[in-house]
Amino acid sequence: MSRIVLFESYGAPDVLQFREVEVGAPGPREVRIQVRAIGLNRAESMWRKGNYVEEVRLPARLGYEVAGIVDAVGTEVTHVRPGDAVTTIPSFSQNDYGLYGEVVLAPAHAVVAIPAGLSFEEATAIWNPYITPYGAFAERHPLTASDVVLVSSASSSVGLGAIEMINMLGATPIALTRTSAKRDALLAAGAKHVIATEEQDLVAEVKRLTDGKGATFAFEAVGGSQFPTLLAALAHGATVFVYGALSDDVTPLPLLDIIPNEPVIRGYNLFGTTTDPERQARAVAFISEGLASGKLKPRIAQTFAFDDIVEAHRTLEKNEHIGRIVVTV
Repeated sequence: MSRIVLFESYGAPDVLQFREVEVGAPGPREVRIQVRAIGLNRAESMWRKGNYVEEVRLPARLGYEVAGIVDAVGTEVTHVRPGDAVTTIPSFSQNDYGLYGEVVLAPAHAVVAIPAGLSFEEATAIWNPYITPYGAFAERHPLTASDVVLVSSASSSVGLGAIEMINMLGATPIALTRTSAKRDALLAAGAKHVIATEEQDLVAEVKRLTDGKGATFAFEAVGGSQFPTLLAALAHGATVFVYGALSDDVTPLPLLDIIPNEPVIRGYNLFGTTTDPERQARAVAFISEGLASGKLKPRIAQTFAFDDIVEAHRTLEKNEHIGRIVVTV
């Protein structure tokens, strides 16, 4: 038997509940994992609330990224074997697999060996945080040294991953955060500049830092009422990758500003990369090289015990942490 986490109705973290289940043998293309650590994603919070990009089938499980030991493999699985230390890449629907659990089944295409030198906890903090900006800035729009990228929600695990990835690719990351409380931590994490959007004039600061040109890219996870201000801080023809929607506010679209400035507003997620075997393999190789070189350094903000999964979700939603929240099993 294995304890897993599920929810039967949408709502606050309190809707999460434990359930004892029998985890059967893996199917031909599945891997059974004894979980040691779980990395929390904001997408899982949205999933729990029922406001994710995909409709949730209740009762529902949740969880994309875990690390642990392979317990058994399906008949068609050849790239990992029992006893291997592995981690999982977000590349599946949570309607099909939910990985919050002591022992779980995962699709084989999502399971990869833990890169050398990483703990189980660190291994839950590498794929979503790094593949998300990799797909945007190494695959789709390769950055150059002249590019300046605004990174919203910069203290999140994906925000920090984006800062490191932008530096790795030779461009300039500008971290956006609500207040100056996290300024020093963001600078230490590699941000070239930090703008506290509730304390400073975002547009004026970006124009000052770019000699009046504006930023060439924005990596946007928030949306809401401040979106027009973000657009106003961009250079003519700049691209906005919208990969999240943390704000509950309506997101206005200032058409009379968009027409002359010609920004490209692109909805984006990592699944285009992670569900294509060849693209996923290139992403894993690129990120593994970055980890080995020390240019990419996964950051753990706080750890919780599996029994405290509800409190871990509460902490996730406070948006006060810097890095990845991890649950140990």
